[in-house]
Amino acid sequence: MSIEAKLLHLQAIQNLLAPYRYLYCVDLEATCDEVEKSESPRPLSVIPEKMETIEIGLVVIDLELLEIVDEFQRFVRLQINPTLTAFCKKLTSIQQADVDGARTYQEVGDELRVFTARYPNAAWASWGDYDARQLQRDAGLAGCPSLLEGLPHFNARKWHAGLYDDRPKSLKQTVESLDLVWQGTYHRGIDDARNVASIVKEMLG
Repeated sequence: MSIEAKLLHLQAIQNLLAPYRYLYCVDLEATCDEVEKSESPRPLSVIPEKMETIEIGLVVIDLELLEIVDEFQRFVRLQINPTLTAFCKKLTSIQQADVDGARTYQEVGDELRVFTARYPNAAWASWGDYDARQLQRDAGLAGCPSLLEGLPHFNARKWHAGLYDDRPKSLKQTVESLDLVWQGTYHRGIDDARNVASIVKEMLG
């Protein structure tokens, strides 16, 4: 990619963000299941349409300062499939006690609204579009508004692909390709959100 093309793409991203003071970098972890190679065939305990968020991680970037100024993390109590699968616990490192002791989706939503009220005039970004779809799924299952209802969503993975002219990478591969320091545990909401914020800061800087 030419320098000119990269600068044009960066300018387009900056134009998208220009109306906003804050950007929330968000990552969700959700219930999931997969049949391991060592297992006999079996039906999945959690089908994609019934996945529920078990953790929300949100990191606030002040776009004027281009600095991380706050973060929010909560586990979420399960309603449909209250028992985490062995696959989900292994993938995310989230344990049954974490979700059993958590508040409901609606209660976490109330807490999040109080938190985000301190950072108005915001949009949010995630690594891909999965998180936006999952929030809509959660809202439908819980019969309440989406956690980030009304806020514009941006796909940071597409921003990166446009700036660096490469095939989409995983979040961890992208952090490493930019020579950034990976933070925390992969597939943990708050840690992945911190790493998305790190990538966004690098791109905008």
